[in-house]
Amino acid sequence: MGDEHYTIRDGKNQLVQVRLKRDKRLRRTFCWERLPDGSLLVRVPAGIPKRQISPVLDEIGGRLEKIRTNHKRRTDEDLQQKAERINQKHFGGKIHWNAIRWVGDMHMLLGSCSQGGTTDGEIRISDKIKNWPDWVVDYVIAHELLHRIHPNHSTAFWEELRQAYPYTERARGFVRGFTFATGHTLNDEVEE
Repeated sequence: MGDEHYTIRDGKNQLVQVRLKRDKRLRRTFCWERLPDGSLLVRVPAGIPKRQISPVLDEIGGRLEKIRTNHKRRTDEDLQQKAERINQKHFGGKIHWNAIRWVGDMHMLLGSCSQGGTTDGEIRISDKIKNWPDWVVDYVIAHELLHRIHPNHSTAFWEELRQAYPYTERARGFVRGFTFATGHTLNDEVEE
């Protein structure tokens, strides 16, 4: 069976194109993602009746505005405050950096931390993760903050990160699951 195509309205009453895929691996849940062109890819259980598609799409349309609002709320200032909170809570305030900001030009990395030179201590976080769960965003921030102490992915880096941030492995699993499910190539720099 081929893909089905729909048009829904988001919370601002704007039209959004939807490509619906029936997925034999899904039993009761549905999954969706926004594609780079602004349309949506929605995966539903293969056996879902057509009459149940419309309520699913309506629910997704309602969620779009909430996600957009939350996405816009996360600013560089919020990111700075979040980094300060993570530094205090998980690293005892011992990490120092010069700037942290969202960037839109990261295609394969979730974040980066500059060492030395004119950009020393600048942390960049991909804006592609703005709408991810807070505990995953916090992991990425903690990861980049710790690069101020460990500029590589040494055993000492991973040990300290796992001890300092309790959701490290869970967040790494989220990143791996996201890349698998969407076919995106993202790197949380997990080489050990």
